[in-house]
Amino acid sequence: MSSVPDIHVNNPSDQRLAEFRGISDAELLARHGLFVAEGRLVVRRLLLESSLATRSVMVTEVAYASLKDALEGRHALPVYVVPQEVMNDIIGFNIHRGCLALGERPAGRSLTDLTAGARQLVAIEGVSNADNVGSVFRNAAAFGVDGILVGPSCTDPLYRKAIRTSMAAALTMPFVVARAWPDVLRELHTDGWAVIAMTPSASAMPLADVAEIVHGLRIVVLVGHESDGLTPDSLEASSYQARIPMASGVDSVNVATALAIALYELTRGSVRRA
Repeated sequence: MSSVPDIHVNNPSDQRLAEFRGISDAELLARHGLFVAEGRLVVRRLLLESSLATRSVMVTEVAYASLKDALEGRHALPVYVVPQEVMNDIIGFNIHRGCLALGERPAGRSLTDLTAGARQLVAIEGVSNADNVGSVFRNAAAFGVDGILVGPSCTDPLYRKAIRTSMAAALTMPFVVARAWPDVLRELHTDGWAVIAMTPSASAMPLADVAEIVHGLRIVVLVGHESDGLTPDSLEASSYQARIPMASGVDSVNVATALAIALYELTRGSVRRA
């Protein structure tokens, strides 16, 4: 007898699947305290690596077989096994490889929660593209960042596309949505953090020079909107402004790319490399 729970459902109108019908409506999900994880790798990481609770799972037979080990022993978790056509009818898109999970949003963390014991943080302002938000989380995880401060006008890190692009790092990386912005940056600076604003401005210091100055300090790497960059208020609230030297005629790179370069330079020697 299998120790993996399963509930076979063949009717797309079955009320047990009702919550899955709203997954394309991000605001509706958020109002109900939920998020959606899609794809086998992301759902596996939600089940095995994330501290976030899983509400329910919907899978095709094929996806179910590939996730059985991750579902082992979760008797209280509803796992709905459905034909592909039922999933297509309910979801209406096919980028999930027959595998979806509803997760429960975490209780709001405080800045104190995020900074306790931390040495390296990332802060984002106005990053509105979900792919970029996901890439920011993935890069932050790759370079051993302890948490992310999410500023105004950023896409929700728990939006399904951001989760997918992050390769589920958005489900494992602690983050706080900052309300008092940019005051929170000033607060961090006052508390001894070096807040490093990434900007293409010619007046900014080369990144390598800033890395030497802040070596050994607690750092916050701040990146901004995909085209407009950081606001003047956030630049003023930072401890240092840093630029990535690049070829003539090119003023900037993608925000997630800039963050990866900055984190590599600033955390060199402090992150255990594979």
